[in-house]
Amino acid sequence: MNTDSSCPKARKVYRSFLGKLLRNYMIGLLLTVLVVGSAIVPTQVDMTPDEYQRLAFILLVSLACMGVAEWIAFARHIRPVRQGLAPEADLEVLRKAYVRTHRLPLLSVFRILVPHQLSFSIPALALTVWMLHEGLLSFPDFYVLVAAMGALLVAGMHAMLDFFLTTAAIRPLLLEIKTLAEQRFRVELDADDHVLLPIRPKFLVSGMLIGILPLLLFSIAAHIRLHRLEVDMFQNYWGWAGMILLIDAAFVYMGARLITQDIERPISQLYDAMNDIKEGRLTKVQNVYSDEFSKLVTGFNMMVGALQMREEESRVMLDSYFVTLAVALDARDPYTAGHSLRVAEYSEQIGRLCGMSPEELAIIRKSALLHDIGKIGIRDTVLLKEGRLTEEEFDQIKAHPALGENILLQIEPKEVMAPLLPGVRSHHERYDGKGYPDRLAGEEIPVLGRIIAVADAYDAMTSDRPYRRGMAPSIALSILDEGRGSQWDPVFAKAFVDHMRKQLPSIPKRGA
Repeated sequence: MNTDSSCPKARKVYRSFLGKLLRNYMIGLLLTVLVVGSAIVPTQVDMTPDEYQRLAFILLVSLACMGVAEWIAFARHIRPVRQGLAPEADLEVLRKAYVRTHRLPLLSVFRILVPHQLSFSIPALALTVWMLHEGLLSFPDFYVLVAAMGALLVAGMHAMLDFFLTTAAIRPLLLEIKTLAEQRFRVELDADDHVLLPIRPKFLVSGMLIGILPLLLFSIAAHIRLHRLEVDMFQNYWGWAGMILLIDAAFVYMGARLITQDIERPISQLYDAMNDIKEGRLTKVQNVYSDEFSKLVTGFNMMVGALQMREEESRVMLDSYFVTLAVALDARDPYTAGHSLRVAEYSEQIGRLCGMSPEELAIIRKSALLHDIGKIGIRDTVLLKEGRLTEEEFDQIKAHPALGENILLQIEPKEVMAPLLPGVRSHHERYDGKGYPDRLAGEEIPVLGRIIAVADAYDAMTSDRPYRRGMAPSIALSILDEGRGSQWDPVFAKAFVDHMRKQLPSIPKRGA
């Protein structure tokens, strides 16, 4: 289990998540206080400086109680997540952290509507009622009810905003927990059927809050204003009402936008993934959702998994087809048995040493397996001749790269074979331009041909033939080294020679 590299990243993601939560909490609180306060506070209340100080004391005490209660609730809510990101966390703890992270948006609503609201409102109401009873405050009693309703408005608006902001904030943390589970336990965490908050109630509650809370705010503010109207009845009323309506419009817009983004995000990810599949990339979507989109993404990923399985089966069958062709070719001559497989291994090793991608390595291997496929068309009397070949016979041998290309051109689907053709045709070209069949030189020779040429030459030199014993690997490597830049590509030959020399003397000489 390797956690050294993952733990610092997990801690960084967790700290960033806590920062986002705090920022979102303050934004939501200040915004809702501003909305409610801008409607209610402009109403003037005739109080003495001592009464303002007592109200400030009530506010500070209530805020302190709210802070303590909410911190206790938050610490309890976040504890499973913190435990899941610890280096010693087992799989079950990680699962609990994953589920708890999904629940954090709902828990934020609970935290604001219960500990937050009650721990602020109860001390504030109790102290205010007591001071009114003792004559320490002198404003009308109905202002206490207005204040309570205003606090409820603030909490409701704040809870809705915090829900959607927390929903967005948890996604990087969910991805990190999923990554930890894959790295440590080779398990893919998923929400499966855990729909924590269905879309229907999410939309209904959000719509009711967006529609009702601003209207309630308007009713409270209008009641306060109308209660204080005297001779200057309705003076500046529409200016004040216009301000309230503008605030209401801004709040409705923000709420609608948050809801829209919450729906558009998974749809956009699924659409992008489907485009990837259309272009041949089987991409899964990270399932970090807690509503019905979780089921949709799970179903989509199951489909992608099935396609990946079928593609892997097709790839294995195709690879087996190439290996079968190579083995059948090598079976014609017992002295070259295994030659194509060894050349494929050497060629793939050269590509890996030169930093080629897995897709490029797969093409190199397939092309190397079939590099001598054209020898199927060479007569046994020429191909298996033990003595020196005549010039005419050697010309027949030299035709096998072009013949191999023509054979592969007949195989369907052509787009599968097309990447292999350059290696098959050009593996006997020389870097100095003296090879065959096209006398290409330098980088005119396809990369596949330059790689296979090095691998083919080394295996040919180290394998036994009827007319000679195979060379010692050290001698063959020296010949490759001396031929860099003349017969073989200097970069690929050097990479192969340097690597193989590190393996000496463990490299056996190829025998019959």
